[in-house]
Amino acid sequence: MKSVTVLTNPHAGGGHPREAAATATARLRERGLEVTSIEGTTADDALTVAHAAVAAGTDALVAVGGDGLINIAWQAIAGTGVPLGIVPGGTGNDHARLFHVPVDDPVAAADVVADGTIADIDLGRVTIGDDRVHWFGTVLASGFDSLVTERANRMRWPHGPMRYNLAMLAELAGLRSIRYRIVLDDRTLDVDAAMVSLGNGTSYGGGMLIAPGAELTDGKLDVVIVAPGSRFKLVRLFPTVYKGTHVDLDEVTVYRSRSVRLVADGIVAYADGERIAPLPIDVEAVSGAGRVLVGAPVR
Repeated sequence: MKSVTVLTNPHAGGGHPREAAATATARLRERGLEVTSIEGTTADDALTVAHAAVAAGTDALVAVGGDGLINIAWQAIAGTGVPLGIVPGGTGNDHARLFHVPVDDPVAAADVVADGTIADIDLGRVTIGDDRVHWFGTVLASGFDSLVTERANRMRWPHGPMRYNLAMLAELAGLRSIRYRIVLDDRTLDVDAAMVSLGNGTSYGGGMLIAPGAELTDGKLDVVIVAPGSRFKLVRLFPTVYKGTHVDLDEVTVYRSRSVRLVADGIVAYADGERIAPLPIDVEAVSGAGRVLVGAPVR
């Protein structure tokens, strides 16, 4: 690897990504790489410049920011063979944890890029309507968890996982059962649920292990269904999500499927913490669609 392109949104994270980008860029150059820096002032702008960088030719696209910016990078590089590098600078940083990239050290994160260890991984592909496609790397959320994410994204304080905890408590006040139709590879489920999450990776929301058994190279999504219940039961469940032990509770059922169709009224899907589309949607795991520079082997 000789040259990389560093993508930032300088207006995100209170300017932290810009500082992290400067530090990482200096380190990448110290390591002998040619670095081209690009910026996106909006999500659409970031996607445009990322597509242009990939089309022009680059050995890697390095996203300096959080999971939202990484999600934008996936849209530009999925299926192209161009690997993703990560210099974390966001709130949750679930991609960074998934790929063993140091979260609070841009120099160490830059070293992961420069060391050049590449893993080929599955990505989730969402088809919306007849032809719009959106890729994701970690988890697609629908139901209670997507409502929590929607609220958390509107909150300016606090930072980190506590934001999701407060948003969860606020959403508990309006807790309701949701009727889903879930079409898997081998069966169709008509169920009442509080939420349904699809895990390509294991975590979302800053380390919540919603799909602890998800594997990045098995060509399948972990379909995590949480049955409806009382507020008390959901409050009991969510602390266990940080350890991944919620899957042992009676309220939780997990399936694995290459493709999933989700249908429910009035529910919006989020993936990598970004708003995707109202249901219904079709989702599938696409083997080898992503390449990523990793700090240690991934499963």
